[in-house]
Amino acid sequence: MQTSDFEYELPAEAIAQAAVEPRDSSRLLRVAGMTDHRFSDLPVLLRPGDLLVVNRTRVRRARLLGTRRGTGGSVELLLLRPVGGTTWEALVRPARRMRRGVELEFGPILARIEGEPEAGRVEVDLDVNGDIEEAVAAHGTLPLPPYFHGSLDNPDRYQTMFAQATGSAAAPTAALHFTPDLVERLHAGGVNLAGVELDVGLDTFRPMESGPLADHTMHSERYLVPEEAAAAIAVAREENRRIVAVGTTALRTLETAADSSGAVTPGEGVSSLFVTPGYRPRVVDALLTNFHAPGTTLIVLVAALLGSQWREVYAAALDRGYRFLSFGDAMLIEDLFTEDLSGGTK
Repeated sequence: MQTSDFEYELPAEAIAQAAVEPRDSSRLLRVAGMTDHRFSDLPVLLRPGDLLVVNRTRVRRARLLGTRRGTGGSVELLLLRPVGGTTWEALVRPARRMRRGVELEFGPILARIEGEPEAGRVEVDLDVNGDIEEAVAAHGTLPLPPYFHGSLDNPDRYQTMFAQATGSAAAPTAALHFTPDLVERLHAGGVNLAGVELDVGLDTFRPMESGPLADHTMHSERYLVPEEAAAAIAVAREENRRIVAVGTTALRTLETAADSSGAVTPGEGVSSLFVTPGYRPRVVDALLTNFHAPGTTLIVLVAALLGSQWREVYAAALDRGYRFLSFGDAMLIEDLFTEDLSGGTK
């Protein structure tokens, strides 16, 4: 299989450039039957006893705008993740003429480049008077997706209602559709929620390079499965109730933390799981997810769950005017074990 097998035509007008309000008024395509709904219909689409697992990560205000010390030239730094001590992995722009030892100033934050940039990616040492996370939160801005050209009246619109632990460079977008009222109605209908964490990196959304799918190297992201979440999942599985992952990040977290029997182990770790056709989920029974960009690992994951039907689903969504990507609409995938694109059956 080639990475080009996961491309499709995405018209610019299909990319959502506004965040709808209320959040749960977004549209929802139920793949089983290909029926159209609103996200607020979720309580009647799910089954009593279903356990929704959400990613409770919070997007870091990781976009820093400043100047290069000595020249005063404008520079932008996007912090991706801490790699040890005061050293962070980041994207720098412009990357041209950036070399080891170059110093960048962002108000009270001084960033010193520790190596040569590769495709704009570099390690930097951050020097602040006090806590780094607090300084970044005070002087940074949210890194909105590059394909989003609209504006948000409230930057917190790019945070989910479940956001707690700061650590991500992008939002777990499937959970952006939830509201407190919707969660109350889900609880009233017998649907419960559990929270995990996965620090979403930008590599999740990057198009894959051309070539064999097997040659793609999946990025690594920190995850955490709390004791209470693992316990809730264990009880649900014992009682033969469905585990519904809210977003691809929740699915990858659960599948990474599961053993061969599907039992989820609590604790913290690193996930580099690449869900490709031929993969059979051990824990997750259904997935709520947005419509993703062409040629990304997210499309590969959807294809792993739907087989070649993914093209039919995406074509129907485009034809029916669904809105795509981060602030777009969602779909509910319940029949995970369909045709296997790698040539067999699941």
